[in-house]
Amino acid sequence: MTFGPGEIDPSENMGGRSPVRFPAAPPQNQVTFSHRELSRILSLYGRKVAAGEWRDYAIDFLKDRAVFSVFRRASEVPIYRIEKSPRLARKQGTYSVISATGLIVRRGHELERVLRALDPSLQVVAG
Repeated sequence: MTFGPGEIDPSENMGGRSPVRFPAAPPQNQVTFSHRELSRILSLYGRKVAAGEWRDYAIDFLKDRAVFSVFRRASEVPIYRIEKSPRLARKQGTYSVISATGLIVRRGHELERVLRALDPSLQVVAG
């Protein structure tokens, strides 16, 4: 049996060491969330989990969009999907929140404003 680059033989004795694996860069034809975007979404997710409203999530990186799905229970359909679609950036906006029924709750160019549809307590305070 032959192994390709970066693959190791599972029967190989590593002497107590685990193999070093570097994460692969996402393919060029895949939409992803930036670190800032994902941090902001996970912050909201953490507050909703602490409140007992949400329990699980899934992230999908597709060719045309990135999707963060929120579940009340892991065995159900997502109650909300937060989508990033760069091809809609000049039209309705890159970000959207979609309910379980497929209704677009909010769409816009700024992630913060779109996420306010899920957490109305988030208000910008002008100083």
